[in-house]
Amino acid sequence: MTTMIHNSDERMRIRPNRAAQALKAAGIFWFSTAVVGQALFVVYIVGFYGAAAVARQPERWNDVLVGGYVAGGLIGNLILAAHLLTAAIITVGGPLQLIPQHRSRALPLHRWMGRAYIVTAILISLAGLYMVWTRGTAGGDAMRVGISINGVLILIAAVMAWRHAAARRIDRHRRWAMATFLLVSGVWFFRVGLLAWIMINQGPVGVGDDFDGPFVRFWAYGCYLVPLAVLILYLRAQDRPSGVGKALTAALLTVLTLVMALGIVGAAMGMWLPHLVG
Repeated sequence: MTTMIHNSDERMRIRPNRAAQALKAAGIFWFSTAVVGQALFVVYIVGFYGAAAVARQPERWNDVLVGGYVAGGLIGNLILAAHLLTAAIITVGGPLQLIPQHRSRALPLHRWMGRAYIVTAILISLAGLYMVWTRGTAGGDAMRVGISINGVLILIAAVMAWRHAAARRIDRHRRWAMATFLLVSGVWFFRVGLLAWIMINQGPVGVGDDFDGPFVRFWAYGCYLVPLAVLILYLRAQDRPSGVGKALTAALLTVLTLVMALGIVGAAMGMWLPHLVG
């Protein structure tokens, strides 16, 4: 009887460990998939917007932007160009900051890159807020308000990440840095989520003729609030000893990653690559 109880206790100790390993693996799966998808997005930004700028044809930006380049609007055009440039930089720099090996082996570089990342996140948010309220955006008021809330949340998360890093509260800093990364990626999540939705429904269900359908109105906010909610679930599952909670969170994250991968393929084939080869 004592042996049976001992074996049962051993299994109960192993299961949470296996669940923790599954949660970690799901996190790595999500992160790896996101890095590939964001790398494709950077190629698109540089290959389309950058190439148009080098060719002195910024008016081509309007092929994909509402309220993009405006002839004679020097200040707004410069802010737009800076926004696009910093978007490419921050999309590359964000994943590097979240890699544990980068932090442990090159801590001084991590700190300086972190400062640059946070400053860039603040600047890109301010530029985005300026553009959305002076030049407009597709999707009407829902999109405008959604982007604005996203920008404000980026500012809050970036400042909190900086404050906790300065105070050497590393765990809190790490969590706010992850939140900043997800919030900054809201534009990317919007595109990927939209294409995943269209592919799953085999058509633009709920998108609307003027890009103002119910799904677009929802995803204008969901593109950053949903990833933020999943991050909170993931961190809570990490903190709690429950193996069931870890396993369920790992399963949810795996399913969401597969949906994200579908959206990445759809966005690459339907939105990004055509503008590079066209």
